[in-house]
Amino acid sequence: MIRRAVAGDAETLSRLAIETFFETFVDGFGIPYPPADRDAYIAEKLAPGVFAERIADPAHGVWIAEHHGQAVGFAVAGPNGLPHPDAVDGDLELKQLYLTRGAQGLGLGGRMFETTLEWMETQKPAAIWIGVWSGNLKAQRLYQALGFEHFGEYQFRVGSWLDDEFILRRKRR
Repeated sequence: MIRRAVAGDAETLSRLAIETFFETFVDGFGIPYPPADRDAYIAEKLAPGVFAERIADPAHGVWIAEHHGQAVGFAVAGPNGLPHPDAVDGDLELKQLYLTRGAQGLGLGGRMFETTLEWMETQKPAAIWIGVWSGNLKAQRLYQALGFEHFGEYQFRVGSWLDDEFILRRKRR
């Protein structure tokens, strides 16, 4: 089941974000983030207060994926913050979409992505943007199949560590 997050979900979202950060980037891709950088990123970007602010902000959409009554994934969309000169006010960005390792392959990721895209498209942005880690080829192929094009590159900060990221864009349909 995919549902909109409510104020009481901020702690759960933070826990899921931290769990999927480790599963995806530290354990999955083996990125050797120094502990101080990793901890700074978690405190700044994945804390419950960050999710509470986004849930309360009508310019953001936040969703939770549940399986057998347990929260197993989440997605966040909102105003585009990617550093690209062609980005304009009103453009939107898929900021996060993650599932726990045990929930992958159940179809929840696809449903959550569709739900998030539908919400973004109802806002009528000129474009929808996604930042994706340069080493995540599976996600890049998926986004390309859904009409997103490689549109630039930037560095994503995890503490003082810099990840090379690709900027993807899809114009409004």
